Amino acid sequence: MTDAIPGGIPPSIEKILRRFATLTPDMTRQALVQYAKKLPDLPERFAGLDAAQFRVHECQTPVAIYPEVVDGRMYYHADVPRESAAIRALLAMIFDAVNGQPPET
Repeated sequence: MTDAIPGGIPPSIEKILRRFATLTPDMTRQALVQYAKKLPDLPERFAGLDAAQFRVHECQTPVAIYPEVVDGRMYYHADVPRESAAIRALLAMIFDAVNGQPPET
């Protein structure tokens, strides 16, 4: 992944924004459904952790986001109910854009 431009939008986020800007409303809905399906299940290594520590309290949907650093790069994983497609899609897009970036990005 490419690092962020100082003071600007990271190229990975800009790519997603450009893609959605060209879609019709129907295509946008289809893309969101695909992103929702793309969010992987929470890796087993996080299963034993206290989910309350990672819970997004402001969200009406029960969501827990687990950060980790691997080889100096940030990665995020989420535990989100399958029926919460909009939240799953949003997190999948965000994680696509930011996973693999250095923490200072």
